[in-house]
Amino acid sequence: MGMTMTQKILARAAGVESCQPGELLMCKLNMVLGNDITAPVAINEFRKMGATRVFDPAKIALIPDHFVPNKDIKAATLAKQMRDFAYEQEIVHYYEVGRVGIEHALLPEKGLVAPGEVIIGADSHTCTYGAVGAFSTGVGSTDMAVGMATGECWFKVPEAVRVVLTGELKPYVTGKDVILHLIGEIGVDGALYQSLEFVGDGVRNISMDGRLTIANMAIEAGAKNGIFPVDDICRAYLAERVDREWTAFEADEDAVYSKEVVIDLSKLDLTVSLPHLPENTKLARDCRDMKIDQVVIGSCTNGRIEDMRMAASILKGKKVDPRIRCIVIPGTQQVVKDCLKEGLVDIFIDSGAIFTMPTCGPCLGGFCGVLADGERAVSTTNRNFVGRMGAKGSEVILASPAVAAASAICGRVATPEEVMA
Repeated sequence: MGMTMTQKILARAAGVESCQPGELLMCKLNMVLGNDITAPVAINEFRKMGATRVFDPAKIALIPDHFVPNKDIKAATLAKQMRDFAYEQEIVHYYEVGRVGIEHALLPEKGLVAPGEVIIGADSHTCTYGAVGAFSTGVGSTDMAVGMATGECWFKVPEAVRVVLTGELKPYVTGKDVILHLIGEIGVDGALYQSLEFVGDGVRNISMDGRLTIANMAIEAGAKNGIFPVDDICRAYLAERVDREWTAFEADEDAVYSKEVVIDLSKLDLTVSLPHLPENTKLARDCRDMKIDQVVIGSCTNGRIEDMRMAASILKGKKVDPRIRCIVIPGTQQVVKDCLKEGLVDIFIDSGAIFTMPTCGPCLGGFCGVLADGERAVSTTNRNFVGRMGAKGSEVILASPAVAAASAICGRVATPEEVMA
């Protein structure tokens, strides 16, 4: 019986010739990731288990990105605990404030993840790195602690959903619309503990930033991971960032899938997810009566340079509705520099938006854009659960940077066509 991409990666990491869904494997890890919220818990467990040294200081990434620069004393205490541990253990990939970025934007940018590798992170959106042909998944802080100490983690080999992409995206339609459409079709548990494996001729029409967005939200369909094949577009992306050897895996022709979903990219339109689940999708043009109080453009889902360019192209020469706030959050310091170099920061500020530092901040209702009771936001983030961005009585509408920027101008859910005419 053939194997999927994910099965092949896990089999190699476990040192076995083959594996099938449902098998339990102990796999060697290429990277273990934690942030300023989850790493302190893992560090405490690391100490409790009697560990004294991490398995490899070069294969651990500690990224302070959620509440930094520190928003309060508790956040400062957590960040200090992680910082002290990083210095004690001589962690190679610890990035201090001023050199950091949102973790799932930073790791691919730095070349810390590559095809065929196995990555775990104490953050559910660690599945992002499947965009470069890696197996990556979120784990609890206890598993992170064991991973840091031993360099291993056990997995139950997942079944896979084959997502066949065909055709080419229309103007303004992006990877965010692809993944929102998919989640709307199969539901938030449509791929529960399964691998979402994206294939088909349409893959070549999706940029790397788009693939990173799609893989990032695989977890919102309940998936264990999302993964793309390694093609020429991916190889070009890796060539600028990864200087170590890596191995790309392709699924066998006789690989077995639990189901197949076919998406014709040319038929997709701008899509949003209404409160309070990512599966609650509608076409953006059908939601134009929904007024908003805030727009957030950024996050680990849509904080890359392509996202910034898209938003700026719509905001250029226009003004944010004076009744709302528009917060633009680049994913990394490199994205900040690119925005400055390309004049995008001037566009954002001249439009009436605020351009701020890389942070997860408002995505989880942490800071830098928390919503009050009764407020509604259009956001390029990945979750819109009850109270996700602040008060329990607030609402979040998930959207692409294009829809978010247009909505900022109109003060309601809007499409680029409305403001670009």
